[in-house]
Amino acid sequence: MINEAIVGKDGLLHCSVCGEPTEREFDFPLFDGSGGTKRVKVSCLCKCGLAEREAQEKKLKYEEEQRQIDELKRLSLLDAKSKGVNFKTYQVNDENRRAFTISKRYVDRFDEMYKQSQGMLFWGDVGTGKSYTAAAIANELLERMNPVIMTSFVKLLKEMQGFDNDDMAYINRLNRAKLLIIDDLGAERGTDFALEKVYDIIDSRYRTGKPAIFTTNLTMRQMKECTDIRYNRIYDRIFEMCYPVKFDGLSWRKRDAAKKYDGMKKVLEG
Repeated sequence: MINEAIVGKDGLLHCSVCGEPTEREFDFPLFDGSGGTKRVKVSCLCKCGLAEREAQEKKLKYEEEQRQIDELKRLSLLDAKSKGVNFKTYQVNDENRRAFTISKRYVDRFDEMYKQSQGMLFWGDVGTGKSYTAAAIANELLERMNPVIMTSFVKLLKEMQGFDNDDMAYINRLNRAKLLIIDDLGAERGTDFALEKVYDIIDSRYRTGKPAIFTTNLTMRQMKECTDIRYNRIYDRIFEMCYPVKFDGLSWRKRDAAKKYDGMKKVLEG
């Protein structure tokens, strides 16, 4: 909205709301060799105009940030189920309180974690909230304008097969993200080819000094006591990069099933 201008006693236009001038007079040289000057009126912003411009710039900045966030989310490889997950929707209980607290601190101090190349390893039984928590971290960081990719080795290996046979080009694209989250480590096929690619992705992340988060249903004992050298070097790299966080408790799916069973029991059996 542009406020109406009125002519003041000085002969200049003034804002009808704040009363400040919306134009000023200056003496400009004629550049004709005479040394003379010419009085010229130049438009300027009053207090209202400055406030309006700042509000418009703030709006444009917000819209640009939202556009960038939407683009980052599109590139993050998060599935539809994971895109709405965040710490506000997180259902904290006694079993997951430690994992939630660690994850929230990781996000709040991500700049420090990034500089230290510090990742995390979420491990525990199936359905204890590892993937959900990793997705919450991804979305929280994306909202703060940090590029994050969340995927799985199963998906990565499938995509790499069709990436012009240039594995390093694909890995370099992954390394553009400030945080790489690999869900369900250990679910990929254990072929020599697959394990080599898995190692290449992890090792490249390690060498570029960028953090990663892994989730796995494997136990620490299974990983530490593994005798297969192909897996050993993968796990050793992960242990170098990541802080281990154990997820305890009953599977969320089992807990939901138990609640549903109790509800049906009351309905059907009274």
